Amino acid sequence: MPRAEQRSAEHKAVATSGLSLLGLIRHAAEVERSWFRMVLSAEQGKALWPAVDGVYGEFLVEDADVDEAFTFWREACAASRTVADAFESLDDTVEFRGETISLRYVLTQMIEEYARHNGHADLLREAVDGVVGE
Repeated sequence: MPRAEQRSAEHKAVATSGLSLLGLIRHAAEVERSWFRMVLSAEQGKALWPAVDGVYGEFLVEDADVDEAFTFWREACAASRTVADAFESLDDTVEFRGETISLRYVLTQMIEEYARHNGHADLLREAVDGVVGE
């Protein structure tokens, strides 16, 4: 490898991680359920994929079922839309653990969540197929 390419390769920040595309889908399902059903609708519920040894269960995908993950995510998104549609205004609020939270706040959080993880997904996809783009 030419010296310039070797230096470039040495300075690339590619940390090892347990992050996967499937884990991101499962995480998105959990986040949808958490914000819309638990926070905005005050429903009680357990994690779809409980934590193991302090690691979020949704990211433990060794034996995960892809179809199941996408089904749960689609169902969570549909439920989120139903919850959001029940609010008259983006400025309507709920009380959650001593805080006042508006639908606008939750939607903004979800935009940020998906934007952040879409970036992660793009880096993971690039590592798989090697294609880079704009």
